[in-house]
Amino acid sequence: MFNIVLVSPKIPQNTGSIGRTCVALGIRLHIVKPIPYELDDTKIKRAGLDYWPHLDLVVWESLDEFLAQNPITDRHFFLTTKTDSSYLDTSFLPGDFLYFGSEDAGLPLPLMEKREEGMITIDMREEFRSLNLATAVSIVSYEVFRQNKEAFSWAK
Repeated sequence: MFNIVLVSPKIPQNTGSIGRTCVALGIRLHIVKPIPYELDDTKIKRAGLDYWPHLDLVVWESLDEFLAQNPITDRHFFLTTKTDSSYLDTSFLPGDFLYFGSEDAGLPLPLMEKREEGMITIDMREEFRSLNLATAVSIVSYEVFRQNKEAFSWAK
């Protein structure tokens, strides 16, 4: 199983859309608090539609709690605009953790510094800051699927 890790996401509609993508692919979603909304928010439900009850969801009270149970290894990747290393040049394997930060601040630098070679980015024109969080998760999730289709039991 692959793992998407959202660290302090701020927009419930993005979280709902990301959950929907995770259900569609069979990827576990980890949400690391704090978050400024409840997970039963109607905006999440609207974006996640009737997929949300099927989501393999793990909610963590803090990043420290998450990392205590999921220590950083060479299979942890941090999506960021602070690198030139493309996700397209990364080989993903079942069990990988793909971290995405909040919409306004991204991932904490001290987290990414724990494994700088795990920092990867989505290629885009230099004059733009970033992509929508739900869009970014979808792009990378489908690359994970493309590389590992045989690992997804439903795709056989």
